[in-house]
Amino acid sequence: MASSSSVKELLSLRVPPIAIGMFSKPPSGVERYTGEPVPSGCSFWASAQSGLTFYAQPEDHLCAVGSYTHNMAGAEAAPLDLQDTVEFMVENHYLEEKDVLTIPTLEASPNVVAYAPVDAQAFEPDVVILAAEPSRAMLLFEASVRAGAGDPAATILGRPGCAAVPQTANTGRSAFSFGCIGNRTYTGLPDTEMYISVPGKNWDAVADAVEEIVNANAAMEGYHRQTLLAEDS
Repeated sequence: MASSSSVKELLSLRVPPIAIGMFSKPPSGVERYTGEPVPSGCSFWASAQSGLTFYAQPEDHLCAVGSYTHNMAGAEAAPLDLQDTVEFMVENHYLEEKDVLTIPTLEASPNVVAYAPVDAQAFEPDVVILAAEPSRAMLLFEASVRAGAGDPAATILGRPGCAAVPQTANTGRSAFSFGCIGNRTYTGLPDTEMYISVPGKNWDAVADAVEEIVNANAAMEGYHRQTLLAEDS
């Protein structure tokens, strides 16, 4: 079984893959987040990428959009409620009000959401999130398809970035996400990277497939370069 650290090395990822799990009660052995409430749920992604393992409750997520995508009906007192946030986005031509209905949301409301580096194996993840350059996301998706966790015609998500979690959790299929300006602001995601979300139940199989896919693409790159040289000669 391949480890996430080997996937990170094979693909030269900037940060490790992270596990996200939605639960009715805190997973055993995982401590609660003890900091101040965060302005966006995806801020927790960056914490997990830095090596932290924890769970958070709805009141820790002060983000109307993130609370919406995660179906957190009990989330308390975001600085603006969803309608206020939507109105601001519409007024600034960021989206149209009808766009809200197309955003994926979790089918069930979690009481807690847990975050950790995948290699911590702190809980069974519902979704694994990876930040990668497009060429590396390509390899990850090919590994996902090889492992039976993705469809060749991939789902590609725009805003919001956190919608990748319900999209994959609900469908059991990997998806791409471009992130969004909020996600990039709160997580520091570079302009050169995007996300791929993988079903947690399939992560081990996807990780196992990465080396084979990397080697296959190296062979194909050599083939195509030889073709170019032949055409130029």
